[in-house]
Amino acid sequence: MPKLTVDGIEVEVPQGATVLQACEAAGAEVPRFCFHDRLSVAGNCRMCLVEMEKAPKPIASCAFPAGDGMVIHTQSDVARKAQKGTMEFLLINHPLDCPICDQGGECDLQDQAMGYGYHSTRYDENKRAVTDKYMGPLVKTIMTRCIHCTRCVRFSTEIAGVTDMGMLNRGEDAEITTYLEKALDSELSANVIDLCPVGALTSKPYAFVARPWELKKTESVDVMDAVGSNIRVDARGAEVLRVLPRLHEDVNEEWISDKTRYACDGLKRQRLDRPYVRKDGKLQPASWPEAFAAVAGAMKGLKGDQMAAIAGDTVDAESMYALKRLMGDLGSANIDCRQDGAKIGGGARSGHLFNTTIAGIEEADAILLVGTNPRWEAALVNARIRKRWMAAPVAIGLIGAPVDLTYDYEHLGAGPKTLAEVADGSHAFAKVLKDAKRPMIVVGMGALTREDGAAVLAAARKIADDTGMVIAASKDDEGTEIPAWNGFNVLHTAASRVAGLDMGFLPGEGGRDVAGIVEGAKSGAVKLVYLLAADEVASEFGDAFVVYQGHHGDNGAHGADVILPGAAYTEKDGLYANTEGRIQMGVAATFPPGEAREDWKILRALSEAVGKTLPFTTLEDVRVALRKDFPTFAAIDTIEPAEWGPFGAAGATDDTPFAYPVDNFYMTDPISRASKTMAECTEAFVLPKRAGAATGTDG
Repeated sequence: MPKLTVDGIEVEVPQGATVLQACEAAGAEVPRFCFHDRLSVAGNCRMCLVEMEKAPKPIASCAFPAGDGMVIHTQSDVARKAQKGTMEFLLINHPLDCPICDQGGECDLQDQAMGYGYHSTRYDENKRAVTDKYMGPLVKTIMTRCIHCTRCVRFSTEIAGVTDMGMLNRGEDAEITTYLEKALDSELSANVIDLCPVGALTSKPYAFVARPWELKKTESVDVMDAVGSNIRVDARGAEVLRVLPRLHEDVNEEWISDKTRYACDGLKRQRLDRPYVRKDGKLQPASWPEAFAAVAGAMKGLKGDQMAAIAGDTVDAESMYALKRLMGDLGSANIDCRQDGAKIGGGARSGHLFNTTIAGIEEADAILLVGTNPRWEAALVNARIRKRWMAAPVAIGLIGAPVDLTYDYEHLGAGPKTLAEVADGSHAFAKVLKDAKRPMIVVGMGALTREDGAAVLAAARKIADDTGMVIAASKDDEGTEIPAWNGFNVLHTAASRVAGLDMGFLPGEGGRDVAGIVEGAKSGAVKLVYLLAADEVASEFGDAFVVYQGHHGDNGAHGADVILPGAAYTEKDGLYANTEGRIQMGVAATFPPGEAREDWKILRALSEAVGKTLPFTTLEDVRVALRKDFPTFAAIDTIEPAEWGPFGAAGATDDTPFAYPVDNFYMTDPISRASKTMAECTEAFVLPKRAGAATGTDG
């Protein structure tokens, strides 16, 4: 490992490290615009120039390999003069837009100009102007401000896997653009806004809305999918104005999907802000006591098996636990958290987790995708797979309809027949998995929500067993520790699903699942259905009395007899388990609107009204009880490895091809369906593809 001296401090860095990384290791601050830790080195802004002894001129530290014996100066007159000169050149054509620029207050160029800029300009010529480019409904462009760092180009090409962006022309005519000026079609496209060190790429929905110092910033987690991306929620007063990514190396690194970032405008539309009770066939505003009295009256005289409860996809763990306790006290075993009817749960915990972990994808050397389109179901998981594919050759096979996943894969087949061939070893890809040292399988909801989902799960487990995907920790001949590996993974689409499965929010003995609850309601066997933010199930429940507790006037509220307004994920503290089983804590950024309340509080008050008072009065009481009954909820932000045990059920499978559960990435839940921005994205990206598929042309 090379040793070098930076500003009089000797440091040792790994082989292949750059001078810039050595400077950081020594604690020296070197300005930069084009360099980014997660992107390839471009070396084109030249802001990171430093002095190296015996070198004829300053060197670009981001692109210069660190060597043994180098002596680097970052604060010498030579280095400072080079850095200030570079800053002056970068500002040749940059307009004085700071007062009207959305990047103001968060701009790298502003910050570094304070340290390396001159107090006035020495240029007499007019600045050049560049035509703004169209990049879709999310990214606003003011390309005259662009300093050609190419961060956006490298991100879209290397990480997002979309080759739509690049630099055209040369010299003074050079400009960044999307080829043919088309919209940037990627589920991760808006990350270029965070990467842009100037105000050339900004948020179109957020344009001229607020300045960063006006906002209250709250660190929380996302519920738009099951990845559990770490986010920062920025709010002003009672309104969430934007959502930004927060660094978490093991989950989302520093990226978030466009839906996570922009669906927040749906939080203020179609909201339920007061209780409603249906009278004379119409929902009428009511007080909380009236709403509770209506529910209690409907429950009066009912047996436990005549009541049922379904939990939605974005519900926090505390609320589900409170509802589970209440239904248990009422004697009902008819509870379910699987709105889509997925045939999982009830077996070993490892049968419903992403056991490899999201970060563990980078260690896999063979990947089998079954009934999943991770690009739409979990964009950050797809980005990890692409990252692994970019790092070194890896065999990837897909069983399901062919889709563009931003990396090369082998399309093995469309349905359970191909899966069975891999399971019995007759398919060539079975040998690929068996020969791999770290093979993994990812089973999606497209394979598990079918009638034969349990048999599909069993076949996937057989593949894991037969190809050696589950490896216990061991030591090699030299005594080096070889870590354990579990390559069996279930990729969820619902943020609340793993927490529900972990706490057993499933039908008890003799209880009904979602399909059974719907059938029972239509037949009259189930007389009361409680929907806890459940908006993805059929709204036709026959003559059953329907109670809907949620935050949007979406599918679940349409047929309800009583509506209890709850809080959205940005309006309450709560625990969520992502697809890995990682427990993370969401934090309230604003208050619920109107008379809406936190969900666990509503359930606690309702339990008192129906004479089955729950034994907790604070959120901490709920968490203590939850963790006592289910210890996996005690460890925050850690992975509790699950033991490999039995799950799935062997049986016959249907030859029908797997159908992916998400047909519109931008609208998958009540919040995103209420979002104006997500509607614009649907119109720009999804509808043209559907039209093209219907006519047999390229959409």
